[in-house]
Amino acid sequence: MSIITVERKVLEKNDELAAKNRTVFEAHGLFVINLVSSPGSGKTSILEQTLCHLKKRMRVAVIEGDVQTDFDAQRIAKLDVPVVQIVTNGGCHLDAKLIQDALVNLTLDGMDLLIIENVGNLVCPANYDLGEHMKVVVASTTEGDDKPLKYPAMFRNASALLINKIDLLPYVRCTLAELKGNALKINPNLKVFETSCTTGQGIEEWCAWLEQQRTNLIHP
Repeated sequence: MSIITVERKVLEKNDELAAKNRTVFEAHGLFVINLVSSPGSGKTSILEQTLCHLKKRMRVAVIEGDVQTDFDAQRIAKLDVPVVQIVTNGGCHLDAKLIQDALVNLTLDGMDLLIIENVGNLVCPANYDLGEHMKVVVASTTEGDDKPLKYPAMFRNASALLINKIDLLPYVRCTLAELKGNALKINPNLKVFETSCTTGQGIEEWCAWLEQQRTNLIHP
């Protein structure tokens, strides 16, 4: 079997714009995370649970990325959280320019946290800096336990991993220890949370950690 590795460096302009976004975020004391996953991982459900836990303690805004619809933004808007939808019209990821344009529609003054929900994809979003402080990857048990090995760049570039849908472990071909082990093999520094949006397991721990990361940024 032959393995061909293709590498390219076409991101210089994106990185320039990402640096400008980061300057804007830091000027407003805003902590920004880039939430990434493959489609169907429960990423939007994780976001909903996160907002329900945090919105009374922090001022949170959301940028939603989707290939075609604004369904996810409609779900978030029901939680009375400022949200801007980016429809990529087939594009497989968000980039720094799209985020820069979306920021015009948000009032950043007084905001504590901005969550960017990226397009469902474990390939392209791994390489595009949006100006965020960290990437957080969601992997569900229904996807199996080999995703970190198949898409290592995403896990290597992330700061935290949420292993979601753990309530379904009895019904799927996924070993929790194997999934976690594969992820930590790629990135030993990953902070790992085991979550279920059905039972609520792990959500409070994840939110408490997120709050602490924001505190560490503002008051290092």
